[in-house]
Amino acid sequence: MLSACHGRIATQCATLRRLVPHLLAHGVDDEARAAATRVMRYFDTAARHHHADEEDDLFPALIESMAGSDAICLREMIDCLKADHRALEACWRQLRGLLASIAAGAQVSLVADDVEALAVRYEGHIEREEKELLPMAARLLSDDDLARVGRAMRERRGIDEA
Repeated sequence: MLSACHGRIATQCATLRRLVPHLLAHGVDDEARAAATRVMRYFDTAARHHHADEEDDLFPALIESMAGSDAICLREMIDCLKADHRALEACWRQLRGLLASIAAGAQVSLVADDVEALAVRYEGHIEREEKELLPMAARLLSDDDLARVGRAMRERRGIDEA
């Protein structure tokens, strides 16, 4: 679920990147308003859930499971990823106000540098999680631990177990 969420985050960042030239060419039309609304809905819910999945469930499970040399590496990685989450949230807050205005039909300028700040930061963050964190989780966590983390993620999203 975490890896799939990374793909959806990348898709939303791509939408933001396309929105910058779209606004310059077409202004705040129906397509721009709809895109802004979709991106806000995603980052206001799923992206927040994703950070909580990691910080409230995955990171604690990894810390409980660690032994030997994994401990130092893992703590440093988790501290960096949490700091990334805070920086990503700050970038999002800056963009969200502009997107809310666009969604409401206001003629505002979406600055490419602001969009790139969020998109590039997410790209680096996702790459680190995919290459380092998730493989470490697969190696260190038991099937029971993974099932518990998965249950918490589904509960956070209101998904019933079938």
